Amino acid sequence: MFTKMTRRIFLSTVAAALLTCSLGISVSAAEKIKLRMSTPATESDFRSQGLATVFADGVSEFAVYEPHYNDTLFKQGTELVAIARGNLEMSITSAQELAKLIPEWSIFTAGYLMRDPEHQRKVFEGPIGEEMYKLVEDKLGVKLLSVMYFGTRQLNLRGKKKINTPADLQGINLRMPGTDAWQFLGRALGANPTPMAFTEVYTGLQTGAIDGQDNPLPTDKDKKFYEVTDQIVLTGHLVDMNFLAFSKKVWDKLSSDQQATVKKAAMDASASITATIIDNEAKIVSFFKSEGLDVYEPNVAAFRERAQKMYLESDFSKDWPKGLLERINAVK
Repeated sequence: MFTKMTRRIFLSTVAAALLTCSLGISVSAAEKIKLRMSTPATESDFRSQGLATVFADGVSEFAVYEPHYNDTLFKQGTELVAIARGNLEMSITSAQELAKLIPEWSIFTAGYLMRDPEHQRKVFEGPIGEEMYKLVEDKLGVKLLSVMYFGTRQLNLRGKKKINTPADLQGINLRMPGTDAWQFLGRALGANPTPMAFTEVYTGLQTGAIDGQDNPLPTDKDKKFYEVTDQIVLTGHLVDMNFLAFSKKVWDKLSSDQQATVKKAAMDASASITATIIDNEAKIVSFFKSEGLDVYEPNVAAFRERAQKMYLESDFSKDWPKGLLERINAVK
C-alpha cells in the first residue's frame, strides 16, 4: 500500500512538473514581442529571404518575426505612417518614400550620389547616416536600423556606338519613367529622355521607337531586354538603397541588451542581402556577355560631374541640407 501510494505521488508530481513546464513554455512564447513586417515584396525576394532567416534568427530569443508579403497588411507607401501611428512594427522603406515625408531626404534620390554599395554603406554607417536617421526618428517616430543595397541602374542600348561621356548620348532616345524626377535624370545623363509605359519597352526597343532604357541588370535579364539590345553601359547612375524601418515605440520598450540585439540582427541581415544582390549582379554581367552583348564602363566621372552640376542648379536641390553633398562625396 505504501509503495502504491509513493508511486502515485511520484507520478502526480512528475505530471504536475510537466504541466508546469508546458505552461511555462506557453507563457514564455506568449510574452515574446511580435514584430510584423509589411512589404510589397514577394516571399522569394532576396530582401524577404534575408530578413526571414538572418534577422528572425537574431531576435528569436525575445521576439517573433512575422512577415506579411505582397502588400497584404499595408499598401506600399503607407507603411511609414502606420509605424509612426503605432499600427505596425517594421517595414522596408526607400529614400524616395522618406523624401515624400522629409524633403531633406530628397538628396538621396539624386543620380550619381552614391558611387557603389560600399560607399553607400560607409555613408549610412557613419556620421551622415546618424544625422539623417535621427531626422527620421525625430520627425516620424520611426527608427531606421540599417541600409541595404538594392541594385544599380545601368544603360541598356541598341546599336554599336560606344558611349564614353554624356556627349555621346546626345540624340539618344532613352526610355525613362514618366515622372519629372526620372525625366530630369535622363537629361542629366545627356540623353533625350522618352516616357514610355514599362510594358511597352521591349517592343519599343525591338522596333527602334526608343534607342535604349535604364534599369538594374536583374530587370534587364528578367524582362529579356538583352534580346533586342546590343550593349550595356555601366554608368551606375543610381545606386539604389532600402532601409529597415522599425517602430520607435517598440524600440523604447526594449532593454538596452535587446536593442543591441535588434540592431545587430538588422545590420547582419542587411549585409547578407547586400552581398547576395552584388553576387547576383556579377553573375548577370557574365550572362549578358555570353549572350553577345558588349558590357563596359564609360567615363563615369564625366557623367557624375555633369549630373551633380545639373542637380545643384535645379529646384531639386533646394531642400538639401547645406554642405551635405560635399560631405557625401568626401566619404572614401
